[in-house]
Amino acid sequence: MSGWRKVRCQARAWQAARLEWKADLERWKAENERFKAASRDARKRGETPAVSDPGPPPTGFALLPWLLMGMGAFANLLQGRTPDPLVGGLGLFAFNTLYIYVTFRSFDRARREEPRTRVALLLMGLLTTGLAVGYGGNWLMFFPLLGLATGAALRGPWLGRSGILLAVYAAALSGVRGDWSDATNIGYATFLSTMVTAAILGLSEAVRELRAAREELARRAVEEERARFSRDLHDLLGHTLSVIVVKSEAARRLAPRDMDAALGQITDIESVGRQALTEIREAVTGYREGSLATELDRARSALTAAGVEPVFRRSGTALAPQTEALLGWVVREAVTNVIRHSDAGRCEIAVTGTAERVRLTVTDDGSGTPVSRSAPGIGGTGLTGLTERLAAAGGSLTAGPAPRGGFTVTAELPLVAQEPAAARPTAPDPS
Repeated sequence: MSGWRKVRCQARAWQAARLEWKADLERWKAENERFKAASRDARKRGETPAVSDPGPPPTGFALLPWLLMGMGAFANLLQGRTPDPLVGGLGLFAFNTLYIYVTFRSFDRARREEPRTRVALLLMGLLTTGLAVGYGGNWLMFFPLLGLATGAALRGPWLGRSGILLAVYAAALSGVRGDWSDATNIGYATFLSTMVTAAILGLSEAVRELRAAREELARRAVEEERARFSRDLHDLLGHTLSVIVVKSEAARRLAPRDMDAALGQITDIESVGRQALTEIREAVTGYREGSLATELDRARSALTAAGVEPVFRRSGTALAPQTEALLGWVVREAVTNVIRHSDAGRCEIAVTGTAERVRLTVTDDGSGTPVSRSAPGIGGTGLTGLTERLAAAGGSLTAGPAPRGGFTVTAELPLVAQEPAAARPTAPDPS
């Protein structure tokens, strides 16, 4: 009864493997349809498809036809030319069972490396040895089948040694049990089946892993581009809209008593809007490069319009364009927060440099209340995005209440490219 349960368990295992193979085949069909649709679209645009059809995923069914190599032994059983046919029939059934078990598990890396797979392969070797010694002749053809299972299950540094040892062992046993001329053929067939199977399956697995890695890289690239665009859009529109609101309020206050000054504010609004359109187009294409000097000029204009006294100090070496662009983003975001949240009357922006690093500090004398937090230690979305940008460039960003009141944003970056230059004079405070 226990033997019958084992047969039923094995049958269920085969059924599960068959269902898994059908599921893989359905997934491949869906991927193939998507690939064909993408290829048609690429050809319509006059482009060449970037990827090729990977084909259906390999499974243990690919190695099942090789069991026909045992038809000679099966024919001997049917024709009564095998002594002890019951033992031979049980041996043939056990070998086929172990072969199917090992080959189906070999197409899954985790299951292939489990001890039970290696134990089943060892049992196959012992059973093949027993059948070859006991019967010889066509039963020696099980050694190439053992080589197929070995090549499928053993892929790694031990494969070459295992293939050579198995081929030598099969040739020696065939020579002792039969003819030495057949021994050479059996040994060669065993070595060839082992190495070719391992090479083909290993190459197929490597191609699929590379394809999966390429798809993962493409997915991450899309996510990073979305994150970049989201940060750029927030930084651009947040600052620009704040400046437009501040200047609109200034124009409304000035209009009753000084129309010329109000028109000047409206002209600034038009200029800011046009510049914002240009920056958004550059952000969409990913080619926007900011300038620290330009951002400082805009900060001066925005702070003055909001009734905040701007104080600028700058010294140190000349900065690389990448460093200036990052510091420009920090100035834009920090000044936007000063105008929106601080109720400050004075804002000081200092840029200082050493031989290795440059530091930007934006300090106001406002309430010192940070914006709503979205990450530990850092304020809202804009500061979080800037923290990620500076960290990617080897820098850092800190933000928090200043010891003497107000709020301070400090950014540090390594000097990517240094150019000798004299210390720049301090910009005069606007009256």
